[in-house]
Amino acid sequence: MIADNLKEKAKILEVKNLNVELEGNKIIEDLSFEVEKGEVLTILGPNGAGKTTLFRALIGLLPFKGKIGWQKGIKIGFVPQRLPFIKNIPLSVKEFLELKNVSRQETEAALDSVGMQKEILDNNIGGLSSGQFQRILVAFALVSNPEVLLFDEPTIGIDIGGEETIYNLLGKLKKERNLTVLLITHDLSIVYKISTNILCLNKKALCYGLPKEVLTAENLARLYGEKIKFYSHVHD
Repeated sequence: MIADNLKEKAKILEVKNLNVELEGNKIIEDLSFEVEKGEVLTILGPNGAGKTTLFRALIGLLPFKGKIGWQKGIKIGFVPQRLPFIKNIPLSVKEFLELKNVSRQETEAALDSVGMQKEILDNNIGGLSSGQFQRILVAFALVSNPEVLLFDEPTIGIDIGGEETIYNLLGKLKKERNLTVLLITHDLSIVYKISTNILCLNKKALCYGLPKEVLTAENLARLYGEKIKFYSHVHD
């Protein structure tokens, strides 16, 4: 069960001394961080670092020790990395979105938010392109009008043009809906552009703070275990 609602209005999430163990293996160890309203926290780390496990613990899908404190009454939307099994089920887009028991009006509003026309509602999920399907997953997360969105590598399996579109969409949604965003990504090129804070995770927190302060060659080498070529850019 997700524990300890937060009293502070500006602080949406507080994680303190979080530990997650699965089948006897320590996946996350003594992790602590905070997220404030309107923030974009980007979580970086190699494969197997515990990033997806962290998200699953945050939304109450995994047992944990320590503290996960969400602001009282907060609504959370989750956009998973991929749902390959869904594309093999004979579901229309309309039927998929209605799994959340929402009205037609709410469904069409969510589609509009992700730049899709209502005509796609009759299409079969299995016939969508990877980019279209990713947008439908975002729409699925939006139909409940969340205040926080968790994105788990939203560009996996999408071509470069699609990646740019998804990140543009993320920025648009954040502004329009005043969202707080937690984002898992491997794409360092967009980190400076969209992130408020960075959490470098490899079972433990290896760095945490402002992008310009923690995204150093040394920290990235510690995180990924090798030298990473990274060029920072100043964005207006």
